Amino acid sequence: MTRLHIISGLLLLIMALFSLQFGAVDLSFVDLASALTGKAEETTALIIFELRIPRLLLALFVGAGLGISGAALQGLLRNPLADPGVLGISAASSMGAVLAIHYGLTSLFSYALPLAAMLSGFLATAALFFITRREASHLTIILLGVAISSLCGAMTSLLISFAPSPVSMQEMVMWMLGSLENRSLTDVYLAGPFILIGMIMIFWQRRPLTSLTLGEDVAKSMGVDTEKTALMIILGSALIVGAGVAVSGIIGFIGLITPHIARPFVQHDPGKTLIPSALIGALLLGFADILVRLPGFYSELRIGVVTAFIGAPFFLWVIFKTRREMR
Repeated sequence: MTRLHIISGLLLLIMALFSLQFGAVDLSFVDLASALTGKAEETTALIIFELRIPRLLLALFVGAGLGISGAALQGLLRNPLADPGVLGISAASSMGAVLAIHYGLTSLFSYALPLAAMLSGFLATAALFFITRREASHLTIILLGVAISSLCGAMTSLLISFAPSPVSMQEMVMWMLGSLENRSLTDVYLAGPFILIGMIMIFWQRRPLTSLTLGEDVAKSMGVDTEKTALMIILGSALIVGAGVAVSGIIGFIGLITPHIARPFVQHDPGKTLIPSALIGALLLGFADILVRLPGFYSELRIGVVTAFIGAPFFLWVIFKTRREMR
């Protein structure tokens, strides 16, 4: 366990150094050291502190949040295919952002898009909370998440179809593909606290998650409040996903992949999977964000496209593996 944390920490440090160096303007280690010590030129300092560091911090926050959320949901639902998007919060947040673009709110208020996305995510969370607070069965949660996703997805498609201009339509579609480009520290301050609160809420449930591996009835006999555990994980995941989508768009598959990478190192204990999944999630999203800055493209790739290319084959592998184990 400690070895995994040390290796993940070292890889995160390496990833962070590459992330700060690599981009439209490549910087050397000397440039980076000069900027961090306050001795760099104004242009170099501006690139690092105004563009690269906010982007890196958001990759760490969003990746870690999606990783721990995916691990918690897979442990709670005891389903290796569970993903933060299963709650419908991603689709709801995306719909809110598209609404802000559709009605031109982004031109009136620069933070209309993230605020609209977060508000929609919280409304979906409230619906999830009030419907499941008396009956928090896993089937109810999944079905409600599917219903929310379908409804919000239909609304988003409708808004895109009736976009007031081709420019608005392109902005909606490009935002939905996910990106950390041109983000500022204000975005970090906006999303970071909500993601941290969600991660703490989930981390507090690490012991009940371990007990749930024995089954709900056994966990209840051990004094675990299974309804409270489900509620805390749902609300924590909603905070993470809503805040993440608000500043980065939809980034898929991180929450699905990371628990499967971490689980063999912790003897498949759901409670012990949480922190490694957060570290691996931050690492994966950070490296994906470096990949989108590869030279040779007309414009920067969208990070949601990169994570989908990585995650879709992994998703199929998990399905085939699960089917073989069930035989």
